[in-house]
This record gives sequence, structure tokens and C-alpha cells, in this order.
Amino acid sequence: MSWTADPDIDDGPHTVGRWIVDRATRSPERIAIDDRGVTTDYATLAARSSGLADGLRQAGYGPGDRIATVSGNATDHVVAFFACAIAGIAFVPLSWRLTPRELADVLTRSAPALVLIEDEHAALAGEALRLADATPPVAVLGTTGIEASVPRPPRRRVRRPVRDDDPLLVIFTSGSEAAPKGVVLTHANCFWNNLALAQALPLTQDDVVLAMLPQFHVAAWNCQPLLAWWVGATVVLERSFQPARVLQLVADRKVTAMMGVPTQYALLAGDREWRTTDASALRLALVGGATMPVQLQEEWTARGIPLTQGYGLTEAAPNVLHLPADESIESPGAVGRPYPHVSVRIVDPASGLALEGEATGELWVRGPSVFAGYLDDVDATARAMSGEWLRTGDLASRDASGVYRIVDRLKDIFISGGENVAPAEVEHALCLHPLIEAAAVVGVSDAVWGERGVAFVVPVAGAALSVDEVLTHARRNLAAFKIPVHVEFVDTLPRSTIEKLARSRLREEAALLVERRREQEDRAGERAHTVGRERTKGESR
Repeated sequence: MSWTADPDIDDGPHTVGRWIVDRATRSPERIAIDDRGVTTDYATLAARSSGLADGLRQAGYGPGDRIATVSGNATDHVVAFFACAIAGIAFVPLSWRLTPRELADVLTRSAPALVLIEDEHAALAGEALRLADATPPVAVLGTTGIEASVPRPPRRRVRRPVRDDDPLLVIFTSGSEAAPKGVVLTHANCFWNNLALAQALPLTQDDVVLAMLPQFHVAAWNCQPLLAWWVGATVVLERSFQPARVLQLVADRKVTAMMGVPTQYALLAGDREWRTTDASALRLALVGGATMPVQLQEEWTARGIPLTQGYGLTEAAPNVLHLPADESIESPGAVGRPYPHVSVRIVDPASGLALEGEATGELWVRGPSVFAGYLDDVDATARAMSGEWLRTGDLASRDASGVYRIVDRLKDIFISGGENVAPAEVEHALCLHPLIEAAAVVGVSDAVWGERGVAFVVPVAGAALSVDEVLTHARRNLAAFKIPVHVEFVDTLPRSTIEKLARSRLREEAALLVERRREQEDRAGERAHTVGRERTKGESR
């Protein structure tokens, strides 16, 4: 497909839509996307994105609008993203892992002017739209859908050039509150984030980047893929995480760079093809979502693939700290030093004063990649900020060499398989059950998932409630990664002297419960093994 740039679009210098347009001019025939073996070159990607952007503008969409999507990782989804970037429309990718009720809630909160749906998720999106308060226009992604015909918007926007401070991405994330919040990232936020990434962990046009994180996460855009498209590299899109398939892609596509969460790296290392997979091309394996366990780090290093630890949060677009692979080996548990253009400080949570030298306190972040605020939530934005500084809610330590470690979280969220889980959100969903009076959820350590939830449930007085009933209810109302791994019935929930939930006490109790259950399972396994051995002996006699 031939490509001609649009000379009439006068956008800000940092706008992300320019990236794909400029790259197509310089490298039209290079492969931009490999989507399950179907490749798209830069000329085609730019032409499709610009064509859709023009269709959206002609229909009346523009800066100030939001377009929500429900889609897996796909070329059509990337086309829609760049079309929104070119037209100045905020792109709001929503999670297909949510239940219809959860998805309806974020659809209502995001108030999109248009919803784009991939066929595979049509049933989920359709049910969510029926439950949602608003009824925006809906279209199917792809060349025979939205790219062929754009529905009229609820209101027409005045066409104007895209500005650096226009919202580019709105990513919904679980904080410490019951409802997920939309994090607004502007073109400038994403520009500076990727510029910092390019300086610290550069990519070139010869790289092949494996993108296996779902595209409703900020990291699926701002941790390698967008930078890859900026420099002219190839991005291999993977829709679901299946360890054997990922290892096959690493070998077959000669993947040079990838990002994953510790759970994914653990599952890859545990696959039977791990030892024999050709990963000789892989030079940069970035870790995010949680700190990499030392044993897992050593296992990857032994294969000649040291992992580069990183730390970030959606509100920072997300990259904040990173530790080169060679230092990750020497400093287990560390998450590194700040990226270029990012400032951090350690603050005493009690006094709010910055601490110098070796110190432990709340990690604060400042820089041009810090978000523009929470979507339509001034109060939540004010709580997250202190002047120019973003309060992460994470407790961090800094050593004498300036290397940071994440010690704990001041917020209550825990991370399961790289996904943030807000206890308040899970508690709210559990309490929708008519026989549950109160609930509290805490995270406990898990060898595979990093953390899993344990729920303490107070039944309504006199109610006959079973664990199976609670979990069935949870599955109807919560995404799979949010469902507690264990439910414990209690008469009351522990409170502190100021009537706040005593989560620290619950965490201790939850850890004991999980350990006790693990011991019971081990003993049951030993008994089964003994019985089997005795039966075998009897048969042999």
C-alpha cells in the first residue's frame, strides 16, 4: 500500500500520531506488526490509521472525545489507537477480563463518544452495554467495520490540530478505593515516557519486540511497543499468555526484546520446553508489576538471559525506576534508579518531609510523564498529588548508592499475576450477596501469582452460607484474578482504636491460614502416595 503524508495536519511537536506518520515516510516497507503470522508494514499501518482518523474527523469526532475499546491484542486495535492519536481523541482500552457488571461500570465512568468492539468479545461488551447507564454508538473494529463506516457521534467537535496536552490514553487502574479510576495520560506524558525508555533501554529498527501484555494495560503501549513503532522495529502481538506458545514465538521470530511480570517469567521457566528453546536473540527482558524473586532471577541468568528489573505505576505512564540486568544479579530485590527525566524522593509518611541519604519512606515521583489526573475526579487527583509530586503509596528504601527497593505498600492493593487488585473493590462485590454482612480482603504471598487474595467474611446473623456459594457469587461479579483463593468465615472483623479495619492483623492471620492449608494438602498428598505404594506392594506380592 502506498503512503502519502497529510501536509495539512499541524500538530504539536510531541503528539504521538506523528510517530507512525513520520516512520512510514522513512521506512514504508519495514514490518511494523506481526499478528499471528499476518504482517503489516509501516506504510499500511500509517495509511489505515490516517484513513480512520480522517473518517472520525469527518463524522464529527475530535479532541475532547473518548473512544472506548474492548479488544484483544490485534492489528485492528493498534490501527484504532493511532487513528485516535492522529485525530486527538482519547483512546480508552477496557479490560476483557472483567465481568459484564464491572465492564458496565467503567463504560459508564469513561462516558465514551464511541465504543469499538472486537468480534471475539462481542458478547461480553454487548451485555455490559445493556447494563451501562449510557448508550453510545457502537462499531466493530477492522477494515469491514469502523474503517469502512463511522457512526455519527452524539455531538460534533470543532476540528483543530492536536495539542501536546490532549489526552491520548485513559487507562483504568485499581487504586486503594472501591471503584477503579481512569488515569489520563497526554501525548506529552507518553512522549517523555518513551524518550526516557529510549535513553535507558534503547531499541533500534532491527529489534523484534514481543508484546504479550494485554493492551488494556499501560505497559502494553508504553513499555516497548510504542517505542518500537517510533524507531521502526517489529512488534509481535500475542493475544493470550500460553508459555509454550510464547517460547515458540521467541525462537521462531528471533525475539530480541520483551516485557512481562514475574508470574509470566516463572511460568516460562517452568515449561518443559524452557531448556531447549532457542532464545539466543533475546537481549532485553524487562520485568514489571512486582519485584522478581531471587531464585527466578538466577534461573533466567543461568540460561544467559538476565532480567532487567523495573518499577512503575500507571499514573507515571508508567516508568519510574529501572535496574540494568547485570546489577539486578548483584542487587537482588532492588528495582533501580530513576529513568532520565524522572525525579524521585523518599518522604516521611508522618511528617511529609523529604528524607536524604539512606532512608525508608513513601516514594514520590515528579516529571513530565506524570499523569494529567484521574478522569473526571478532581478529589482523587488532589489526594494523589502534593504540588508537582505524585504520591505513589509505596514504601521504598534507598541505599547509599542511590538504588531503590520497594519495601511494602502504604495502599492496600496487592498484585496478583501482574494485575492490581483493590481489596475495597473485591469487598464491595462480595457484600452484594444478601447473606454477607461484611467482608475484608488481604493479599498473601503466592509462589506462582506473587500474591493471592484471602477473604474474611461475616455472614448475616443466622445465615447458612458456604464457601462454595461465596466463591460462585465472586465469579459472577469479579474478574478471575480478583477472586479470593481462600474464604474464612468470622464473627467480626478486627478494628484499630480509630475504628479502621486492622488489615495488618488480617494479613498475619491470612498467611497462617494459607500455610496451614498448604501443610494439610502436603499431608494428604503424602498419605495418598503411601496408600499407592502399599497397594503396589500388595499387587506385586
